[in-house]
Amino acid sequence: MYAILDIETSGGKFNEEGITEIAVYKFDGEHVIDKFISLVNPERKIDPFVSNLTGITDSMVKNAPKFYEIAKRIIEITADCVFVAHNVAFDYRVVQTEFRRLGFDYHRTTLCTVGLSKKLIPDQQSYSLGKLCKSIGIPILERHRANGDAMATVKLFKILLDRDVEKKILLEALKKEDVKILKLDFLKLVDPLPSESGLFYLHNIQGDLIYIGKSKNIKKKVTTLLLQKTKTSILIQKNVHSISFEKTGNELVASIKHYLEITNNKPIYNKRILNHSKKVFFGNDDFLIVNKGRNISEKSVILIENNELQGFAYIELAYQINNIEVLKNLITPLENTNQLRNIIKDHLIKNRVEKIIRLNTSN
Repeated sequence: MYAILDIETSGGKFNEEGITEIAVYKFDGEHVIDKFISLVNPERKIDPFVSNLTGITDSMVKNAPKFYEIAKRIIEITADCVFVAHNVAFDYRVVQTEFRRLGFDYHRTTLCTVGLSKKLIPDQQSYSLGKLCKSIGIPILERHRANGDAMATVKLFKILLDRDVEKKILLEALKKEDVKILKLDFLKLVDPLPSESGLFYLHNIQGDLIYIGKSKNIKKKVTTLLLQKTKTSILIQKNVHSISFEKTGNELVASIKHYLEITNNKPIYNKRILNHSKKVFFGNDDFLIVNKGRNISEKSVILIENNELQGFAYIELAYQINNIEVLKNLITPLENTNQLRNIIKDHLIKNRVEKIIRLNTSN
């Protein structure tokens, strides 16, 4: 038995989406024997781009049932069914996330019609639902609406079942858990993380620090790390018990702190950072590198003086930047290593910062 689904969402940041519409067709391999279709109040604003794509607006879902009001129906119609969708990783993740917000562990075997189509309907120019259905003559009414896309997926799935004469590919595709889907325990760890620049710290069950990472999007980076199948990633996944984080406001400060904290803490799953022996020169100017802070009213400032890295600070008042003596009192001193100078120099070459303020120029 199969539960063939399509959902539309509010859009937004990863794992922060809400469902705006859902369609589920219960399919026995030959016939649809049950169905459930509903708009859903996502309890958050719908992204304008998504509204333009789907036609679903905030006013349309204002009086629609909230997810908790339809959750029981979804559990019932998908019970003892394989969860089928076109790009199932997305639909399954969002549905799981909605149930997790309710404190319910939702698990189903999954099957993706994208992967099956590539094996059973080869040599197509595109495997997007719209283009694939057009190429094989499946009409889609209400494209980018849950009901239209779900019904098209039902028709596509029928063709796939017919083509899988020996059922070998189909049976192979039925896995207990799609490897692209995070385990529930990992989802609980990832959910509180921000989608902002900063550092994240992975701890084992004893609370020991086992890995320090950095990213311009902490949540996305941790999610990727917990999905990867490299040797180190698998070891991390087996040992991680909790995750903490620190926002930095921008990638440059994150890179600086990342280097310092790995050097000082030496987590077991971080590679050893080698210090470059080559001396890096900034030039003869004394200057400040001013960049985004951790909130809208804050700036990060890095001070270079006498061709030496002095330190960095977070500043909220303009006069603290303009008055060098005040700024020096706020600066967190940094060890003036070649590695840190390389990090800063490389960042300035490859990335933009908000501004550089030159304090004086030596002739």
